[in-house]
Amino acid sequence: MIYSDKVMEHFRNPHNVGKIENPDGEGEVGNPVCGDIMNITISVDGEDTITDAKFQTLGCGAAIATSSMVTDLVKGQKIQDAVKISKQDVADELDGLPAVKMHCSVLATDGLKVAIDDYLKKNGREPLSGEIKSADPNFDPHAEEEPAEGEDD
Repeated sequence: MIYSDKVMEHFRNPHNVGKIENPDGEGEVGNPVCGDIMNITISVDGEDTITDAKFQTLGCGAAIATSSMVTDLVKGQKIQDAVKISKQDVADELDGLPAVKMHCSVLATDGLKVAIDDYLKKNGREPLSGEIKSADPNFDPHAEEEPAEGEDD
């Protein structure tokens, strides 16, 4: 399996590792099929701008890289924009992911969405995220993925 230089950089030197003490929002997601677990914490200012984001991930290199990238992408964004970050946005920012690892970007974006919803609920507001794919007990992270020609797991 071949990873981009950016994926390898975020795996070897992940950004924003850790957990924010007393976060404004926290999201934890995981998947029993692949074993990845991600926890994302966020700080949000009074104008709904994410001022900080950190992650703790137990998983493969792609899981760590996507968590690192998501936390980079959201800093300075309004929550209504951050919740729209897609798995493809994360993969594109990492200069691509192998098809069999796209589920990692789903988990990273779901963790962010859960953290944003947690923030909103704590403040008596309605969630923005909509569907959290990884929250479905029947979610198969590999169902939509087919290895590219010549790619193996």
